[in-house]
Amino acid sequence: MKIYTGRGDEGMTDLRNMDRVSKASARIEAYGTVDELNANLGVVRPTGYDDVDDQLRQAQNHLHIVQADFANPSPDEDDPVVRDEHVDTVEQWIDEWQEELEPLEDFILPSGSEPGARLHRARAVCRRAERRAVAFASEEASVNDTAVVYLNRLSDALFTVARVVNSREGVPEENPTY
Repeated sequence: MKIYTGRGDEGMTDLRNMDRVSKASARIEAYGTVDELNANLGVVRPTGYDDVDDQLRQAQNHLHIVQADFANPSPDEDDPVVRDEHVDTVEQWIDEWQEELEPLEDFILPSGSEPGARLHRARAVCRRAERRAVAFASEEASVNDTAVVYLNRLSDALFTVARVVNSREGVPEENPTY
């Protein structure tokens, strides 16, 4: 596969169906930010915890599906799309991780151990990806709403797993002072 084609030199890119769109479009902003999130998760791994790393690897694969979903304005039956099962998987992770934590009673500062702080950063990027997806969905009718829900749920999961990793690392949570 050739890495450069020159097709994007004029500020346009191809969608999955080969339609040409501006690189500044809401669609491209949405899946580009998902790509940034995926790269952030790659920086987090390895965390030193196999269970966390396995789930982050799954999330990275899910994010490729989100990108494919957003890049395809008219998916066929066999094209990759985000489904309810993807959201269910992330909710299951959150439920399992919360069993390991003390209940959250106050806001916390996004900090902690190196992998914990990186997970908090990934969570912030995930929230931005969600905002970009919502903007994209407000402009185009062909958006899979489940993909937007997935990003919302994944940001909750990244927050929760950041707390888990910090707890496992013995790093106490810090609360903001007002």
